[in-house]
Amino acid sequence: MPLIELDHASMIFRVREQYQITLKEFILKGMFRRSVNPVMEVRALQDVSLRFEEGDRVGVIGGNGAGKSTLLRLLAGIYTPTLGRREVKGRISSLFELSLGFEMEASGRQNILYRGYLQGETPQSMRTKMGEIADFCELGRYLDIPVRFYSAGMLVRLAFSIATTIKPEILLVDEVLGAGDMAFQAKARERMRDMMSQAKIMVVVSHDLHSLEGMCDTGVWLHQGRVHMIGPMKMVCDAYRRQSQLSQAPPVAKPSEPEFAFPDPSDSDAVGETSVEEEHAWTGFPPLETCGAVETH
Repeated sequence: MPLIELDHASMIFRVREQYQITLKEFILKGMFRRSVNPVMEVRALQDVSLRFEEGDRVGVIGGNGAGKSTLLRLLAGIYTPTLGRREVKGRISSLFELSLGFEMEASGRQNILYRGYLQGETPQSMRTKMGEIADFCELGRYLDIPVRFYSAGMLVRLAFSIATTIKPEILLVDEVLGAGDMAFQAKARERMRDMMSQAKIMVVVSHDLHSLEGMCDTGVWLHQGRVHMIGPMKMVCDAYRRQSQLSQAPPVAKPSEPEFAFPDPSDSDAVGETSVEEEHAWTGFPPLETCGAVETH
């Protein structure tokens, strides 16, 4: 029986404040020292607990940097939770990072095999699906030349055709897929509808609230890496719309006579640090924190 379960799962990335440095900077400026180049924590997901079973159609919404794509990659097994537990049962098809696994010097037909193996297919199963993939992508003789000569649209056609040939139990979709030209997009939408109807569990990330209300029954609203709200899709979308309208700042009136004054060091309010909430309001991304070692379970 297909199942998705996250139990207090967190995803924490550890990066250096100065990521790309030269060997000269590393040695002469002491960039190896934590005080000079501290380690930062990016808390992409924090204490997320979710459980979805057969028949669930889930839409994930939230602002930029809320952790939506990280959540899908965690469910797909690309990431292992830093803290907590992840359990997924069932055959997964992930419709994101479509070009992942392509060998640019190999031909289209060879890449069909390579990408199929990454999706858990066997040589025998891929031989039976080769003709279907070739017919759907409509690349003809271009399948026999290296994919480095493909246009961006041709590469997406091939990737989409491969990714949608398997019959998944769990379907993970990130944003709206624009595959090829208008004629091919019509075929792609029809293929997507077939996959969605066949999948036993579907999780879709999108900013298109209207589409999510039509295809999903359960909504998950992520905010700064946490589950802010979960419930019926329409109710979650309505709450998200209201919050978005309230968060829109009113226009700032231009002063008639601008004044400037240095802050008084004795005034704590004038020189106080920006709060996490204020920083997020400006950036739209989860907060960064200087960290030490991260414990894993």
